[in-house]
Amino acid sequence: MKKFKYKDFDMKGYGFVGHLAKIDEDADTAVIVIMGGEKSILPPVKIAERFAEYGMVGLAVSLYGADGLPKNVDRIPLDMFRSAVSYIRNELNINISIYGMSMGSLFAAMAAVNIEGIDSVIMVSPSHAIFEGSVGRKHMTGHSVMTWNNKELSFVKPDFENKSMWQAFNDAYKDKILEKESAIPIENINSRILMIASDSDESWPAEYSVRYMCKRLKASKFTYKYESLIYPNASHVLGVLPKKKSHKLLYMLMPLAFRNERKFKNDCERARVLSEKEIIKWIKE
Repeated sequence: MKKFKYKDFDMKGYGFVGHLAKIDEDADTAVIVIMGGEKSILPPVKIAERFAEYGMVGLAVSLYGADGLPKNVDRIPLDMFRSAVSYIRNELNINISIYGMSMGSLFAAMAAVNIEGIDSVIMVSPSHAIFEGSVGRKHMTGHSVMTWNNKELSFVKPDFENKSMWQAFNDAYKDKILEKESAIPIENINSRILMIASDSDESWPAEYSVRYMCKRLKASKFTYKYESLIYPNASHVLGVLPKKKSHKLLYMLMPLAFRNERKFKNDCERARVLSEKEIIKWIKE
């Protein structure tokens, strides 16, 4: 069995914090993986390894929680993805897909809007709008979760007081003026786009977000290929994940964190298998 080869990146030396995993020295595609923080329960490098198992180069880029990055989910600099894309283009000279799951989908899409050289975008369980930064789960900062060229981007303002996360985001989208100002200008992406969601996402209205983005693409007469996949009864956790035997803790925690993992276990497992196949097929097209 071939072993992974790794390379680590820091802000001081490279302009981003990340972890590269590869097996195939002749890989012709790199996947930038955006999941969350440096010390998340599911380390993003585990997703990078999974892409490496498919013969690609996986490059997990952290959003917060490391030297040179914000400590919290607040005012995260989108600019660092310019450095990540440049590294792949200059050092590896291979195609680039960018893969974002949950909050990472925002950064994947906005990176593709603002940075040239990305060939394909995959958004899993996405939001269509930039939102307010936070410290912990529910303490909002009054600032955007994202900056570009040192400027905060417009954001919707979820109010978590006496509300579930889903309800807070759903209510935040009711301010249609602010929603429009904060929405990803997805029609400005110059690459193919794949969007994946559950029809009953427990964390936020991901299906609504996918349909919102599809409407924008259709209205703009978007010239690149795009596709949306909605899985019934799936949970928030979709897409490419490490194998169960290599990350047992994740699979133990999912039923505790997500209602559908308990109520529709088989549907959730099936959706993950199918969505992973679709993602790999999409990237290899």
